[in-house]
Amino acid sequence: MDLTQTRTSLHAVAELLLAGPQYDACGDIRLRVVPGGIATVAEPDLRLVGSELRGPKGRHPLTGTYAAAAAALGVAPRSLGDVYSDTVDVVAGDVMVTDDDHVALLLDAFARGDAALRAFCASEEPVLWPEHFDIGISWDEVNYGVSPGDTVIPEPYAYVGPWTRRQGHFWNHSFGAARAMAELDDVAAFFREGAERAAADLPA
Repeated sequence: MDLTQTRTSLHAVAELLLAGPQYDACGDIRLRVVPGGIATVAEPDLRLVGSELRGPKGRHPLTGTYAAAAAALGVAPRSLGDVYSDTVDVVAGDVMVTDDDHVALLLDAFARGDAALRAFCASEEPVLWPEHFDIGISWDEVNYGVSPGDTVIPEPYAYVGPWTRRQGHFWNHSFGAARAMAELDDVAAFFREGAERAAADLPA
């Protein structure tokens, strides 16, 4: 199975089954990393832990339709198309397509990212945003975070994105700098290097 299929399904879970119902309840779309997975930051308490969804009224594996999973959790699936434009191309009647090993890989990337962001900048609370499905912070006009992959980089990666583009070899993408998580032993060290380069390099 392609990693992209699992990533798309988890992105849809984050939007339709976690952030969407939370937005209906309290107007907040932020998500967070929790042990073993990701979760809402407010009511209702909705979580993806490993390959299992957990909600106020029950649990459901990552199988079947998003609508069926929502019913098992005790919520209604909710798109966030009225909140942002870059929504995941999935509807409630679609079937989740995941591989357990890929789920573990992607959730581990979020966990490593959350830990690295907290080690790098303890004053900022990492947020997992459902729009781009990445976890990050903004500090001193630079974005730092971890993505599970996208159309540009198909595997999990860490990034440093200055609000104003910089010149220099460190900046290897149009949005700033990115390194595959598989190549990074110390993600926080990459963030620290990015902060140093952002301060030293001239704007592009």
